[in-house]
Amino acid sequence: MANTFSQIYLQFVFAVKGRESLISKSNKEELHKYITVLIQNRGVKLLAINCMPDHTHIFVGYKPSILISDFVKEIKVESNEFINSKGWVRGKFSWQEGYGIFSYSHSQIDSVVKYIQNQEIHHQKKSFKQEFTKLLEKFEIPFEERYLFDFW
Repeated sequence: MANTFSQIYLQFVFAVKGRESLISKSNKEELHKYITVLIQNRGVKLLAINCMPDHTHIFVGYKPSILISDFVKEIKVESNEFINSKGWVRGKFSWQEGYGIFSYSHSQIDSVVKYIQNQEIHHQKKSFKQEFTKLLEKFEIPFEERYLFDFW
């Protein structure tokens, strides 16, 4: 019987609505665990995750049978509901519309994992806006400033 073989590595980046710093260090580990389960339940292999106060990076070995837009939407909606059910923020938490997605080769896995794990250090030198626009430029993705995340 024939099977499907793939090697797809994707980094997802999405931001908190209004770019507010709403993901606290005290809740970060629990949120990582919850999102990890969401990802694993879809048959996708999590390679790295790091939720910063105002944005999130997720790096996965991707399963080609799942639509990327459905995957991101489900992760964002379900983690939204989780955060709101925990009452971690005053008012209502939500992710901004849109996301960034970047593909990598097998040989880049270690460097991307380290990059995601070292976000706190990275953001001492660069803002999220600088980081995100640099990713878009590195991957030669055309963009207009006005369509990026809401950067204050």
